[in-house]
This record gives sequence, C-alpha cells and structure tokens, in this order.
Amino acid sequence: MTIKASDVKKLREKTGAGMLDCKKALVETDGNFQQAEKKLKELGLAAAAKRSGRATNNGRISTKITSDRAGILEIACETDFVARNKDFIALGDALLSTVFEKNKTEIDEELENMVKDLISTIKENMTLKRFSVLPLAENEIAADYIHGEGALGVLVKMKADNTAVLANEAVKEFLFNCALHIAAFSPLYLSKELVDAEYLEEQKDIFTKQVAAMDKPANVVENIVKGKINKHFSEICFLQQPFVKDDKSSVSQVLAALSKEVGTKLEITDYRYFKVGEEA
Repeated sequence: MTIKASDVKKLREKTGAGMLDCKKALVETDGNFQQAEKKLKELGLAAAAKRSGRATNNGRISTKITSDRAGILEIACETDFVARNKDFIALGDALLSTVFEKNKTEIDEELENMVKDLISTIKENMTLKRFSVLPLAENEIAADYIHGEGALGVLVKMKADNTAVLANEAVKEFLFNCALHIAAFSPLYLSKELVDAEYLEEQKDIFTKQVAAMDKPANVVENIVKGKINKHFSEICFLQQPFVKDDKSSVSQVLAALSKEVGTKLEITDYRYFKVGEEA
C-alpha cells in the first residue's frame, strides 16, 4: 500500500523516531498508525511518551484564581497579531469571570456570543476551544503560570493538613515552581497510581518484548521490566519526575522534605496543562 508522507511525518513527530524507521513501521503494519507506533516502541526506536497534540493555530491561554476556584481557558484565533490584541486578552479574562460567576461546566451559547461580539469588532474568526475549573477547599491553594504570550498555561493545586502553612512563602514558591515544572515537562499523569491501566499494560508488553531478546531467566526479565516501568513513570508522571529546581530529587521527595520543614502534610492534588492548538 502507499504510505503518505504526511503520516510518516506525523508518526515521527509523535515518537521521535527516524523518518525511515517510521515509514518502515507503517509499511509493516499496513498503514495502521497505532500499531506502527507500538512497533517502534517495541524496537526501542520511539522516545518516551509525550503529549500527542501539536500547536496547529494561534490563540491564547488565560487563567484565573480566586479563593474558592482556579480556572484555565483557551481561545483560538487566526493570527498571532490578534492573540496579542488587548481586547482578545480581555476576552479571555471576561470569559473566565462569567464561567466562575455562573458556575458553568461547558461551553454554551452565552460564552459563544461573547466571542462573536469580539469577532464583529476585530473581523477575524476566533473560537472558545475549552476551559477547566478546579474547585479549591479552605485547605487548598492554586498557582498558575502563563508562558510567553499565552501560548501555554498551567494550573496546579495543593492542599495542607494545616491551612495556616499555605501562607508560608516557601510553600507558595514551591507551588509556583511546580507550575513552572509542569510547563517545562508537560507530564501526562499526576502520579504513577493514576496511570491508565490499559496504557500501563501496553507498556509492560512493549518492555517485555524488548527484554526477551536478552535471553535472560524469567525472574531477571521481570526485574528488568519492573525497572523500565519505574523509569517510564519518572518520565510521564509529575510526582515521579526529577524536580525542575533539583533534578537529583523527584517532585514527591521535594514535597515530602517541605512538608517536614513546615510541620504538616502537603499534597499536590491536581493540575491542568493547556497548550494553544493542542489536541485535548
């Protein structure tokens, strides 16, 4: 069958494997993208799992944090010029304010009409693509981070057994650094306990096939696979990743040390990562 150059390019972008390897994998799997991706992983030619979405248009990420919630939102537009327009930026803030005030959980006609009103002024097509709201309890705080001109945004939420420590400057600095970390490394999961079971089984199968070629005893193979899984967790899970400000310690280890320092248990409970144009 004929393999499209665009499919080879897409597979290369997602896996990091070479163009020829991607084309060969697609040929051997009759053009099945998912099977070709798995084959590259089994051969050890694919990089660690990454977010598959790529920025395909312009737009802006907006965030808003109040005492009881934190929100993040993406609006798409046609040009980067409009993405920097003050009215476009203000629209993101206004949309989030409306979402908060009216406890909206999905995009509706009111929100879409707010976007249409600006379209009539700016004369460029734009779309409210998505938003997410994290509720904050009395013992929780959130931090946000917007990168550059709003092409990427992050929310991260923390809770404490003792609410008073949430005002501690070291705690607030750590939480902001967590937002920076998520922006830099775009983890797929909060922790290894939350990794999708089907995805994990697929990874175990891939690693087992990789190790099988070593001709080792079954118990040795099992231990090697276990080691590969743990390494994979450190690549895709936020709490298991090496911390952006101290790569000799994982995020969870730094969090545990900070909890001990302030005398109460701290816990990162949720996060959101939005990138303009990313396939959600």
